[in-house]
Amino acid sequence: MRLQLIQVAYLASSVLFIFSLYWMNHPRTARRGVFAGVAGMTLAILGTLLQPGISHWGLIGGAVALGFLVGIPLSWVPLTAVPQRTALSHAFGGLAAGLVGIAKYYLLLGEDPGHLTRFLMTAIVTEVILGFLTFTGSLMAAGKLQELRWIPQRPVTYPGQNAVNLALLGIAVLAGIGLILRPEELSYLFPVVIVLSLVFGVLLIIPIGGADMPTVISLLNSYAGLAAVAMGFVLDNKLLVIAGALDGSSGLILSIIMCKAMNRSFGNVLFGAFGQVQAKAAAGEAKIAKSETAEGAAQILEEASLVVIVPGYGMAVAQAQHRVRELYDQLTKRGVDVRFAIHPVAGRMPGHMNVLLAEADIPYEKLVEMDDMNPDMPQVDVVLVIGANDVVNPAARHDKASPIFGMPIIDADKARTCFAIKRSMNPGFAGIENELYFAEHTYMLFGDAKAVVGEIVKQLAGTGGH
Repeated sequence: MRLQLIQVAYLASSVLFIFSLYWMNHPRTARRGVFAGVAGMTLAILGTLLQPGISHWGLIGGAVALGFLVGIPLSWVPLTAVPQRTALSHAFGGLAAGLVGIAKYYLLLGEDPGHLTRFLMTAIVTEVILGFLTFTGSLMAAGKLQELRWIPQRPVTYPGQNAVNLALLGIAVLAGIGLILRPEELSYLFPVVIVLSLVFGVLLIIPIGGADMPTVISLLNSYAGLAAVAMGFVLDNKLLVIAGALDGSSGLILSIIMCKAMNRSFGNVLFGAFGQVQAKAAAGEAKIAKSETAEGAAQILEEASLVVIVPGYGMAVAQAQHRVRELYDQLTKRGVDVRFAIHPVAGRMPGHMNVLLAEADIPYEKLVEMDDMNPDMPQVDVVLVIGANDVVNPAARHDKASPIFGMPIIDADKARTCFAIKRSMNPGFAGIENELYFAEHTYMLFGDAKAVVGEIVKQLAGTGGH
């Protein structure tokens, strides 16, 4: 009876995990997807606790309590910190997988080395390598996103870096193969695999700039899922294999979508040091950006027929999404058609802008993907860029020397008038000037995005409409 209950719990968990991913595809069903995922994981844990032979309940209870103590405060982070919070989750997942691999190997090595078959050792080695490189890599990604002083946001590069990284990974893989073939005789190689995996995770992330963080986070998600798959084989747990496969495949698919959105390959993301500050040309006439006041911007906005808002990370930092909703309300009640152009890699994680705008109750149908919005850009009266930088830089279309050359962008420069809200003229993560800011029809609105949008809303409310 107990085994049947376990199988039913695992089957229900698998179904809930699949529906959770499916429902997360749309904001209207996303909340349902979250609850389905939580219910699935709860059933999975209860089913596992029903397994015969479970002992040390005190240790299990202590671990659960510790998980709650860490997890509950992490659920209270602001939306601007969700990317690094997500990276920490990947780190915990990778660490768990790595520790399970260590425990399983040394337990069998001491008690029953005959069970260390080549298949099981392959799963253990895979689990340890993926788990520990995900652990340190995710910690580094979280540190970059949090802008910790001792972890530089900009890429850290040195001559022969890629060769060193690949050599370390190659040595770890060769040591792992040795362990697979001779798990007892070559047991001294196991700590080598662990250390090299930890080091490789750090070295994998330090040459990657902030502009690639959305892709890196989804890729780390994929690694964590693959580590869970290996852990499922190690523990002979089919549910772990299913859940890990869902996690790993969804992360990989999302990474592919992100790379396509940037017109770049995985290799270029992982080894291209994108985000490195570019040297400025000494010659040439200094460019001058024109500025405008919130009052002037409000006057032009209320006379427009079609307005497109392009959100970026600056909007997230300023927590301006609710002011943006107020702006949306002021314009729509005047009969202005307001849309939001969403770039796939805007912000610090996949779907970052969608999450922020959903929090402010922006109608989802007003969020338009880049490819669908660009054909209409020449008919747009006003485009309002809020804290976005590289995703609207026209240099991506024509400057072959630019690090973002070839990256699809939102064609904000093709609108009749462009307002760009920024704190300063500092470059974005790609470390280059944005040509859009110096265009003839572009006007800068300098200041905190929340304050600037709030002032525009105030000006519009004062006019009382037409």
